[in-house]
Amino acid sequence: MGFTDSNLSKYIKNIKNSPRSLISNRHLLTTSALFALSGVPLCWDQGSVSTITSLPGFKSAFGITSATNPSQVANFTSYVYIGAGTGAGLSFFLNDRIGRRWAFRLYVLIWIIGQMIAVGSHGNIHIMYAGRIVAGFGIGPLTVIGPISLSEIAPTEIRGMLTSWFSVAMLATLCTAAFTVYGCFVNMEASTLQWQVPFFAPCIFMTFVIGASFFVSESPRWLFLAGRDEEATETLVRLRGLPLEHPRVQSELNDINASILKERASYGSAKSYSLVGLKNVARETFMVRANLRRTQQALISYALAQLSGANSVTSYLVSILALIGISGGTDYSMRVAALYSMAKFFYTLIASFCFVDALGRRNSLFIGITIQMISDIYIGVFIKFHQQGHTSHAAGQAAVAAIFIHGFGYAVGLLILPYVFVSELWPNQIRSFGAALSQCFHWLFFFGVNKGVPGLLKKTHNWGAFLFFAGFCFLALVYSFLVVPETAGVEIEKLDSLFEGPWWNQYKRSKAVAVPESVIEAAETADAESSSSVRDRKD
Repeated sequence: MGFTDSNLSKYIKNIKNSPRSLISNRHLLTTSALFALSGVPLCWDQGSVSTITSLPGFKSAFGITSATNPSQVANFTSYVYIGAGTGAGLSFFLNDRIGRRWAFRLYVLIWIIGQMIAVGSHGNIHIMYAGRIVAGFGIGPLTVIGPISLSEIAPTEIRGMLTSWFSVAMLATLCTAAFTVYGCFVNMEASTLQWQVPFFAPCIFMTFVIGASFFVSESPRWLFLAGRDEEATETLVRLRGLPLEHPRVQSELNDINASILKERASYGSAKSYSLVGLKNVARETFMVRANLRRTQQALISYALAQLSGANSVTSYLVSILALIGISGGTDYSMRVAALYSMAKFFYTLIASFCFVDALGRRNSLFIGITIQMISDIYIGVFIKFHQQGHTSHAAGQAAVAAIFIHGFGYAVGLLILPYVFVSELWPNQIRSFGAALSQCFHWLFFFGVNKGVPGLLKKTHNWGAFLFFAGFCFLALVYSFLVVPETAGVEIEKLDSLFEGPWWNQYKRSKAVAVPESVIEAAETADAESSSSVRDRKD
């Protein structure tokens, strides 16, 4: 395949030929940024909880004696995911009833309540656990509503980039949270306030985010589902920054309307999304072959992402650093954790702008998974020889570097597979249910993996756990090659074709459903005529 046929060439051509207002539209960018902030609560939790147990004030209040012993902090770090999984599953009953913006506001509020319960626990570990579970009831649904809203409002040409903003927001928050905890450790005395600040600080920011949500656009696809067609059309025109008559807008409207008509023929109206409608939606999800294949891909994608070890490394970074011989004290460990979070943020930025749309989902996956697998193998082999006393200082520094490289591989690869690919693959009529189902599975699976990592490390003499992760990276590589289709440049309403026919050549079908050249050419003609008209008026 030559360069002209590559994903990068097509991406450059699409961006070059697309109207400027389609790509750099203020309404689109601000609305996308708002929904991307759905990722803040999740990674604030991950970024702070991974090191907050090292704070002297926290140790004194709750009796946790060492953040370097994973078995003592497993419950504290994991209980939030019980609420996240349950909340994600239940979010289906609200997402299509009240809309994307109101759902977003409600889930943020629930998370804030959970954080405040934790702040007021005052050394009672049971109240702390309750607060973390309540916070999870906000975190889980936010990971549903954020990605699906981004995929619904984004134009096809930059859908991957905008959807990956959710991951960018997550990793930026991870970095900020880690430095906040480190700042509390360095600048505050060992008191109750020392550990309360990391729980309370993000609540202030997210309160302002709730206010900002009243100034952005609703998802036009949800408005169509709700039967508010005129408002939906106006919203789509505003998000695209193009006149209603523009071929690009008309093409998208036609595709959405065709999909919505199919949905209404099946369910009557969006109001049927209820306990009664759940039976019909579940039948559509599990009994239609193309949708069942989507469901299978969504669940496997989240499982592979967790089994690759990426989030386990983040959650137990301090313990893993101790395993490879980094024992510079709490101050040093927390600084490394903060720097690791910062590195992952920049990795995600790179993935967002240079990989997801430019190279395509599949190529990004291949590169990222391969890097992650090699890093897992090196870390595992190093730990084995380190425990035998046969390693050098240089090899130890390379192991630290491998942890950072591992984070880059995850940002480029298996972070994309769930949060970008899974959010965009569902048809309109089951998008909320499919996203809720997959995130419910994701967080309950995450809970199991997170709880199981200390035991896995112990049973495999520490080093075997990383070869276990590497093995699943290899499975992910094979799975992605055979089954995962390329969705870059394919309109959401046309993804059905990717999931029809034999599963073993599914990856070959994206070319047949890419944006038609006729639409692009019509858009170019319309832009040229519009520019000519403007010049004539000036003359």
